[in-house]
Amino acid sequence: MRAGRAQNQTEAKTGKFELPKRLRLIVILVVVIAVVGAGGFALVRRTSGRLNGANPEMSTFTVRRDDLTIGVTENGDIKAINTKDIKSKVEGKTTIISIVDEGTIITPNDVNTGRVLVELDSSDIEQKLTQQEVQFLSAEASFIDANESLDIQKKQNESDIKKGLMEVRFKLMDLQKYLGAVVAQKLASGKTNPGYEPNEIPSLIEDTQLGGEALQKLRELEGDIDLKDKELKEADSRLTWTRKLYEKEYVSRTDLEADILSQSRNEIALKKAKTAKDLFIEYEFPKEAEKRLSDYDEAKRELDRTQARARSKLAQAQAKLKSSEATYLLHKERLEKLKEQLEACTIKAPAPGQVVYGSSEQPWYRQDRMIEEGADVWERQKIISIPDQSEMKVEIKVHETWIDKVKIGQTADITVAAFPDKTFTGKVLKKAPLADQQGWFRGDLKVYVTDVSIEGTHDFLKTGMSAKVTILIDELQDVLVVPIQAVITVEGKKLCYCLTGRGQQKREVETGLFNDDFVEVKSGLDEGEKVLLNPPRPAQVEETGREA
Repeated sequence: MRAGRAQNQTEAKTGKFELPKRLRLIVILVVVIAVVGAGGFALVRRTSGRLNGANPEMSTFTVRRDDLTIGVTENGDIKAINTKDIKSKVEGKTTIISIVDEGTIITPNDVNTGRVLVELDSSDIEQKLTQQEVQFLSAEASFIDANESLDIQKKQNESDIKKGLMEVRFKLMDLQKYLGAVVAQKLASGKTNPGYEPNEIPSLIEDTQLGGEALQKLRELEGDIDLKDKELKEADSRLTWTRKLYEKEYVSRTDLEADILSQSRNEIALKKAKTAKDLFIEYEFPKEAEKRLSDYDEAKRELDRTQARARSKLAQAQAKLKSSEATYLLHKERLEKLKEQLEACTIKAPAPGQVVYGSSEQPWYRQDRMIEEGADVWERQKIISIPDQSEMKVEIKVHETWIDKVKIGQTADITVAAFPDKTFTGKVLKKAPLADQQGWFRGDLKVYVTDVSIEGTHDFLKTGMSAKVTILIDELQDVLVVPIQAVITVEGKKLCYCLTGRGQQKREVETGLFNDDFVEVKSGLDEGEKVLLNPPRPAQVEETGREA
């Protein structure tokens, strides 16, 4: 009581009135509830008015048939559909000598006249190119020499083999000339003497088909024997008559001795003739036949050796040619590559567009690889990009729950942050087959990169601008719809609460597609029924929100 009186006295002196602590808490709680209630009521009124069919006083919505447009909305960046990337083609590291300013507009005339965009340091390549030209000329001379040597070797082989074949043919003719064609063929083919045994050759003298010089010689010897035999018989007959005449002293002693000498001479001549035949048959014939056969066989073996040498020399010449050709092609390839490297040091305008430095597109390593004069660039490093602004697209990332509903060719509405009063149209160009991980800090979020074209040519659109894309997934015609907040999920079942004459009635419903405002009802509700916009949510029921 004293405290209360003291407080009143204090308030009277100061002219201020302060509520007790508990009362102040109650007043604050009432104010908060009033504000929340007013906000909720305003939200319901605004939503109900937008739904065009809700009863704002009863917080209900009348189930109706309507067209339902289904779409997915994502933010993304504008990029060119076709971009010409200029990368360094010089091996290793090189230095930028000069480069056009970033933002330079490349015209079609610049492309036709070959305007130089970038010049890279080529001093080292020029030095290597001079050395390589010398090595190439040497390799080319060796290759030409090896090619000519191969042609010479081929012709030499043809001559040697032809000569060997001719020698074989001549030696066979010599054998046929001596023995006759038939016996020579038998001997050469091995039919008469398969093993070429020398003791078999003398028997050929008795072959009835023997011909050639051997037969002629044999006939000469036999004819000489016959002649000597006749002369001997004539000498014997003459000697017999001379002796008879000598006994009757009709001839002199001298005549008798002369006939005796003639008879002895003819006898010796006959023996010599017979000995000559025996020597021919025994020694000269087999010797000459074997020699000519051996000459023929040796000619064939020499032909084999000639052919083998020809193959060996030809293989050597071909190997030398291949080796020199490989060396020549290697040096030629190196020379052409160095020429390409030298040409790659001067980068000309490949297409019209606006110059964008590679370091501007990849800011995460801009400090290490800044594109500017005097900077070092590596092979395959992007130096410049030239986007074709006549055809633009928006690159968005669609959540995995929607990606299967997005199809190539679907239409889309596009708004650009820089031009909020303009709406563009486009189509889905492509979608990535694999998910794009959103960094280590959001590894559970899986999205798919999707490209949407921007129809028409708009010079004011630039790469890198932010845009919002709404892809039209489906358009449902004349379906039952209710507001999306009128459907709740309780224990895995989709429920709506209808307002009837008997009060609130719980209904299990089957839902279909949905957008930001409405959801399709396939069964469970009839047209004209009223559903609560704010259905009761028991505390024990876990609401899954917009899982409709």
